[in-house]
Amino acid sequence: MDQLKNIKVLNLPEYEFRFKKLDEKDFIFDVVRKKFVVLTPEEWVRLNFIQYLIIEKKYPASLMAVEKKVMVNSQPQRFDLLVYDKKGLPFTIAEFKSPDVKITQQTFDQVVRYNMSLKVKYIIVSNGLDHFVCEINYQKNSYAFLKEVPFFQE
Repeated sequence: MDQLKNIKVLNLPEYEFRFKKLDEKDFIFDVVRKKFVVLTPEEWVRLNFIQYLIIEKKYPASLMAVEKKVMVNSQPQRFDLLVYDKKGLPFTIAEFKSPDVKITQQTFDQVVRYNMSLKVKYIIVSNGLDHFVCEINYQKNSYAFLKEVPFFQE
């Protein structure tokens, strides 16, 4: 598969994807947005992680939103992935980086800013190699890092 020659192997299970080439650019099919998108290293991480959430952790694709706008301090921002619970409330937010980008405090700060208006239960940050998951406890005004992404709760 020559589309993947510049794409890194990730610290996730391997999944099947649909690819196409158009005007010398590689595209990959996004099952959430239901369209082909330009294949970038960050997109590769996002789409692999989405498959991980759907297949391994039973997150419904129908409850996922990709690259939607959220207002932060009256400024429009775009999150990478938001998963809603079955009541339609924000449940999990995820921020993805290219495998070449180290996860830093700045990355966490970015996703926490998005969460100020969303109030999700879980925050995920991944570059495809390193994955961090936090559970937020709003009553205690605290958070805890989890060893792995929890299964989607019915």
